[in-house]
Order: sequence, then C-alpha cells, then structure tokens
Amino acid sequence: MPDKDYYKNLGVDKKASDDQIKKAYRKLAMKYHPDHSKGDKAAEEKFKAISEAYAVLSDKEKRQQYDTFGSTDFQQRYSQEDIFKNFDFGNIFREFGFGGKNFSSGGRGGTRFSFGGGDPFGNMGRRQAPAKGSDLVYELPLTYSEIAAGADKTVSFQHKGRSESISVKIPRGMISGKKLRIVGKGDPSQFGGPSGDLYIKAKTAADPVFTSKEHDLFIDRQIKLSGSLLGTIVLIPTLDGKELSLKIPPGTKHKTKMRLAGRGLPHMKGNGTGDLYVSIHVVTPKTLTDEQKDLIKKLADAGL
Repeated sequence: MPDKDYYKNLGVDKKASDDQIKKAYRKLAMKYHPDHSKGDKAAEEKFKAISEAYAVLSDKEKRQQYDTFGSTDFQQRYSQEDIFKNFDFGNIFREFGFGGKNFSSGGRGGTRFSFGGGDPFGNMGRRQAPAKGSDLVYELPLTYSEIAAGADKTVSFQHKGRSESISVKIPRGMISGKKLRIVGKGDPSQFGGPSGDLYIKAKTAADPVFTSKEHDLFIDRQIKLSGSLLGTIVLIPTLDGKELSLKIPPGTKHKTKMRLAGRGLPHMKGNGTGDLYVSIHVVTPKTLTDEQKDLIKKLADAGL
C-alpha cells in the first residue's frame, strides 16, 4: 500500500492551521473539481486525492492519528469508509460554489464518482449497512515523564474472545482523558458489520511529587521562617530528571504561588506547553530552643 502524504497533496506545512488547510483545499478543488475539468481523468484522480487529504486533515482526531502513526499505519487503521464517515462534503461544496446538492442527495446535473470504497457524497437509495460492533475503552496509566516525552507502550486486552497485545506509540502531551483510536479492535458485530474500535484512554499515574490540571503542573515546597523573611533558594525537580534553582524573594508569605512558564506538560500537537506552579509553604516551628526564644524576643524588642 503506497504512502499518502496528505500535507503534500494539499501543498501545506505539517503545522498548518485549520484555516490554511481549508483555503488550500478550496484553491485546489476549484481547479480540479469535475464540474470544471469534465472528462479529464487525471484531474478527477487529483480531486479524489485532495478530497481524501482534506477529509483527514480537517478532522481533529483523524489528523492526530495520521500525525502519530504515519501514513502506512493510518491506512491500515482507516478504510475509505472510515475516512469519509460523518463528513459532509455537500456543505463544503455549496460553500465553495459547487453543485453540493447533487453530491449529497443524488440530484440531477452534477458529477458523481466513487472514492474506491463507495461514494462518500451520498447514501440515497442504499441499503443500510449492518450495525457496527461495540467500541472498547482501555485506560492506560502514564507517568508525567511519559506524557512529557512520549512513550512506546504495549497494551494487552481481550479481543474476539482471546488475549491480544499491540504496540502503541503515545504522543507527547497525551494528558489524562485524551484518547487514541485503534480501528477494528473493538467487539465484533453481531449482525455481520465491522468490528468496533479500541480507544486507548490516558490516565495519569499517581506521582509523589507533582499534581496536574490539564497541562499545568503543581508542586509544594517548604521553606523556613528565616527563608521567608530574608529570602532563600529552593530546588525544583523537572520531568527530565534535572533541577531548577528557584529564588525566593525576602518577605515571601505562606502559600505564595510562583509560576515557572513553559515548565508544564506539552500539548499533543506541539502548540505550546503548560506551566509549573510552585506553592511555597512557610514552616513555623512548634517548639523553640532557649537560644531561639532569646533571638525571637530580641526581634520583638526591635519591632519585628
């Protein structure tokens, strides 16, 4: 199965925005749409290729799967029917000024053609497809380090009555609740339809140091009363095994929260990173030595 470079087919960069992808498709669709190039088989094939690329790259989940697994694995996971599923080309063509009505309803006067797995532009008059099998959800615990850097994981689950293991590439930034879709690895259909899908759902593993909310990380650090009054330095661990020196200014109050920009968890598509928040806890001693009491009394006499 040949690789399909959807970005190349649309002439856009991998970091292209949704608007840039839409504009690129519109420009190419105006050129290669069968209503504008009637009888040109090469133009028709080009139109099919750019439409498939747009169907994938304009869908957030499909684009993420394509970017994560690459062309070959993506084509193994997604059939033509999956690619165009729930995608309304009729509205798009009407927006671009084409005969969208004919594509979506099978009316007269428009060009119709197949995308190798059936016509994605209309289902009128077709027999209803057998019901799909149920989807499965597998919760996969991930450490903060794995979320930050990405990881290769092996997932074992029950499929069609037997144990099965697959290797899954976890992208950077797959925080708790995010999912990866593995096509056809769910429960089989009871009515002869396709199997359901397997969804790998991330779940943050318990961590002794950090907590998180979305892409932001949180950590507590204790300082002495003298450090609160005079200022001090605390060491902050990072997810890559290093330490940062954080300067605590004089006069820092109990439960002061300090922000380290960009030191949190990355977003899945590389668009930014969360922050790390350090909560400073000033430790007040429960008992004092005689020497400490004398010093505190002198501070009190000095007006402190």
